[in-house]
Amino acid sequence: MNRYWADLGASVVVFLVALPLCVGVAVASGVPAELGIVTGVVGGIVVGLLPGSTMQVSGPAAGLTVLVADAVGKHGIQALGVIVLGAGLIQVVLGSTRCGRWFRAISPSVVQGMLAGIGLVLVFGQLKHLKAPLALALGLLTVVIMLLWQRTPLRVVPGVLVGVVVCTALALASPVARIDVGTLSADVHLPDFGLLNVGVAGTAVVFALVASAESMFSAAAVDRMHNGPRTRYNRELVAQGVGNTICGLLGALPMTAVIVRSAANVQAGARTKASRVLHGVWLLLFVVLAPGLLTLIPVAVLAAVLVHAGWKLLGLKELVSLWRKDKAEGAVLVLTAGLIVATDLLTGTVAGLLAAVIKTAWDVSRLSVVETPEGVALKGNATFLRLPRLLDALDRVDQEHVRMDLSGVRHLDQACGQAIDQWVDESRRAGRTVELVGR
Repeated sequence: MNRYWADLGASVVVFLVALPLCVGVAVASGVPAELGIVTGVVGGIVVGLLPGSTMQVSGPAAGLTVLVADAVGKHGIQALGVIVLGAGLIQVVLGSTRCGRWFRAISPSVVQGMLAGIGLVLVFGQLKHLKAPLALALGLLTVVIMLLWQRTPLRVVPGVLVGVVVCTALALASPVARIDVGTLSADVHLPDFGLLNVGVAGTAVVFALVASAESMFSAAAVDRMHNGPRTRYNRELVAQGVGNTICGLLGALPMTAVIVRSAANVQAGARTKASRVLHGVWLLLFVVLAPGLLTLIPVAVLAAVLVHAGWKLLGLKELVSLWRKDKAEGAVLVLTAGLIVATDLLTGTVAGLLAAVIKTAWDVSRLSVVETPEGVALKGNATFLRLPRLLDALDRVDQEHVRMDLSGVRHLDQACGQAIDQWVDESRRAGRTVELVGR
């Protein structure tokens, strides 16, 4: 019985964390606030009931804000349902074909770079709401309350909720911009497949890949926070796909597993899936019974919440730690984040992946070429990337009897193999004797 009370308490905590984030992500994405809550409801109730993860909580994520805003700007809000529906179906296919674990193979530097880039874009995108002196004061106060509250004995109540409630109350009589809230009947609608085109289909693919990567990355992180059942990645990917398919049918925001809510769920003492399902129920009751409360929240307060979320995505501690440990990996992170800010999420992420592949290829092709009195000894991986160095070393060999030791070579690719064979033939034609060892 205690287990169920723990889940009930955890569900309330997650609901209180999720509510302002659902609204904030929706507003920052350029869609009606209530659509963010709809996605939170689907993520809680539908994905929460499906197999995959136990502690992970899904909903609209700050990490997709940039993508959604760009898609809405290019294709219009009416196309959002088609895009999210397509992304969900792709995720179902990926999970059904057991591709879930492959997303964990993405270089951590690229993932951290992607999150850092999204965080920077999120922070920069909210500054426009904090230009007025009163708006800036409200925003700063919101962040200060959020940070200080976590150091109090009452931190079981989420700091984000305290900051939003206090600053909203202080601004009740102030002439600040507030959230516009429509009606579910007007904003929730079936997708219009007449809007489907190549651009929309391509955007759906990007949504699917980014959302899947973020969810799988979150799953790996959440699994390290608790001792319960581990995430079954393929099933979790199918569950995310089902959730996004339903969100697409409702014209709502896309979802991912959200590390902030998931961490709150674990830290609040959740034991089973019941906590995340119940958090979705509380969101549903709120959007049905009390949506008017959202109109009291100043836009500047939500902007501050998102600036705080973006700063956490930036992960300066992780960046410094990675840079000290491996400067090349740190450079991949900085490149990925910088290009996301300068161009867009897809360009930055693809460039980061390519840079990570090139770095890995360079690392695994390390070749030691040692010139000895008898000739030359090779150790490591002889690939085409090290071919110039190998040829330079062979050109410097001038003994009449040459001993070429290849016993330390772990891998010899075709390019280096052909170069060695050609050099051996030329040396023998020149009157040298060549002894090959280890080949």
